[in-house]
Amino acid sequence: MRRVSPSERRQLDLFSCIPEPSGIRDYQDLMAFPFFSLAKGRRIKPLLYDRDGVTICVEAVAEYGMATIWDADVLIWAASQIMDARNRGAPTSRLIRFMPHQFLRFAGRPTGKLGYERFRAALDRLQSTTVQTNLRAEVPASDAPSGRQRKARRLHRFSWINEWSELTVGGATRGMEIILPDWFYQGIVNERLVLAIDPAYFTLTGGIERWLYRLARKHGGRSKKGWGFTFKTLYEKSGSLARYSDFALDLRRIVQKQSIPGYVLTLTRDRRDRECLHVTRITML
Repeated sequence: MRRVSPSERRQLDLFSCIPEPSGIRDYQDLMAFPFFSLAKGRRIKPLLYDRDGVTICVEAVAEYGMATIWDADVLIWAASQIMDARNRGAPTSRLIRFMPHQFLRFAGRPTGKLGYERFRAALDRLQSTTVQTNLRAEVPASDAPSGRQRKARRLHRFSWINEWSELTVGGATRGMEIILPDWFYQGIVNERLVLAIDPAYFTLTGGIERWLYRLARKHGGRSKKGWGFTFKTLYEKSGSLARYSDFALDLRRIVQKQSIPGYVLTLTRDRRDRECLHVTRITML
């Protein structure tokens, strides 16, 4: 486990999770931008995104590989716990204590030995993956260099988990603790950048399917008209390492299966005859 200063833990209050939070909440920035590997295999190659003034660089270490979109379930669970506590008027913290089976049941995962081992591996990837982004990092005009107020942004660099620990007694787990990064935590408690998602999300087995559902939920909102992107734009926003032709083939297969819960997917063409995907919402959360 990567070493961090013990002072951070001493400065944080402890937030204990409940068995089942009321509602599933996803973090909007993670739904709209590429932050995770969509492949189940180990990804080492950095994920780079630079579009419309937003820059993202996600890097992994060879030992663990990049955090995947399945690993991101831990962050969905954490956001759900924090928002549940806030809605109840209870205090929260970046230091979270819980029993592993609470998360495993929340995400619909097996609670046997293999489930626990995969969970620990996910925590390792989340901690060892580093992110650098200027998203939500605008510098106030008073702090920006003279004449550059409109362009000034501050880069943030962090890992998805600052630290995690596990207490075992006689080989049995008696509890875990994780420390969330401030960038993630502040977006939840101060800006409430979360959206409710369908529990069926956890049944999606494909990385592109999971990514597409989150993107649809973020951009579709409650609009009756839905939204659409060209395949090329979707490819850029996904951060996928697949060839564009293979990515486009996967999208067409998903449209054929209609496997995204709560949405109807339609293939269209724009005025320049580019292949597009249109998504229309059919249920309300």
